[in-house]
Amino acid sequence: MYRPTAKGYFSGAGGMELGLQFAGIDIIQSVDLDKDATDCMEENRHYFNHAVLRRDVKDMTVLEQQPTDIIVGTYPCTKYSTIADIHGTRTGDDLFLHFFRHIAIEKPEMYIVENVPGMKKFKVVMEAMTKLPDYYVNVFCPVDASYWLPQRRKRLILVGTRKPYAISHPTPSAAPVRLKDIVQKDAEVNIPAYVMNRINGKYRDKPIIIDPDDPKSIAPTCVAHYAKDQGTRLVKDGKRIRPFTVREYARLQGFPDDFKFKNELSSFKLIGNAVPVHMAEWVGTEAVKYFN
Repeated sequence: MYRPTAKGYFSGAGGMELGLQFAGIDIIQSVDLDKDATDCMEENRHYFNHAVLRRDVKDMTVLEQQPTDIIVGTYPCTKYSTIADIHGTRTGDDLFLHFFRHIAIEKPEMYIVENVPGMKKFKVVMEAMTKLPDYYVNVFCPVDASYWLPQRRKRLILVGTRKPYAISHPTPSAAPVRLKDIVQKDAEVNIPAYVMNRINGKYRDKPIIIDPDDPKSIAPTCVAHYAKDQGTRLVKDGKRIRPFTVREYARLQGFPDDFKFKNELSSFKLIGNAVPVHMAEWVGTEAVKYFN
């Protein structure tokens, strides 16, 4: 079986790369500007033996890099998200143009984009990603992480191929990970005073409380902002109501337990920005089918 090669841009902690590898794709390069992100991938060399570059994609020329079968782009989504309307920052972003530049010059056999469903609002972005000459495009929106994991996280997945190829929309797993499977027993958790105040009703907005004993209970989207405010979504652990631990947050995104994250607040940002590993493995499996 042929193992296609791929390189990723805006890789973050490597959730997309990890899932693609699980599907049978060889990653040769990951790029991100954030030091915490590249340091995290370096800490997980037991999964990543490829080049991890801390560089700005805007400064990278295409032809200086090794060509691959697949180019993957998970460019930042904050300016495409509907929640950005609240702050008046839903303006789109030009980083997609640099990803587009790499596709247009290298012309890989396949390119993959992951972003929030709100990206569809931006006609210029969607035109660039779906109307490139000589590519056939499959768009899936929304793809929900809850098909595989106990987290509600809807995403847009776009796959461009040089040859016509029909990819089926994913279907829910027959045995998804359950919320009770991700909760750590007797976890040591520091509960900040502001979290207790929210629990006790001193804030206008009440926290979302997830109960693992309820088989229908599911966590809301893991957000990067959890690094700054852990009071928005809480979990019952059988003894108390508390914030999620870093490991629980990582499990919600499908990271295996031997994937290393520092036990500090900055890890919540990395995890919240990551592509769910199971979602990435699904699109990777479809990519491997295309190449074989």
